[in-house]
Amino acid sequence: MKNFSGNVLFLDRSDINTDEIIPAKYLTEISKQALKPHLLEDLRLSGFDPRTDIEEKRVIITRANFGCGSSREHAPWALEVNGIHMVIAESFARIFRQNMFNCGMMAIELPAETIDRIFADFCGKETHVGTNIEKNVFTLTAGKYRLEVSFSMSDFDRVLVEGGGWVAYADSRY
Repeated sequence: MKNFSGNVLFLDRSDINTDEIIPAKYLTEISKQALKPHLLEDLRLSGFDPRTDIEEKRVIITRANFGCGSSREHAPWALEVNGIHMVIAESFARIFRQNMFNCGMMAIELPAETIDRIFADFCGKETHVGTNIEKNVFTLTAGKYRLEVSFSMSDFDRVLVEGGGWVAYADSRY
């Protein structure tokens, strides 16, 4: 099972699409490793620099409709190869969300009010997320600030996460 804890990258925008996650010009690459340096390189967000802001981050917290656009697996792969195994957002594009779970990664949806509170209390601070999958809880910490947040995921998505993704799941069952 992948690690779902670590330092947070805050992306304060809705509708971040798959072309911004990994530009289409890299879709001909034949390895996940080749995607690594190009994660979020086309994302235009005030104060964000992909060359310096992604390193050491393991979790993304963002707004609504993350992963919209084309339905390629390259977007979750680019996150995965950079050590980002969990994205927390108000909502996800349906296919992107399922591709995350198919790769054994987590796409956690939270109400807009919870996302707003997280941004208000933690954005701009060095924030760490600790995740307890068995209890469906993650804890954000930044200095003296601490917030415990419950989440839910379907039984099948949990099986995919715990099993390392769809391919590992299928290999163990068929």
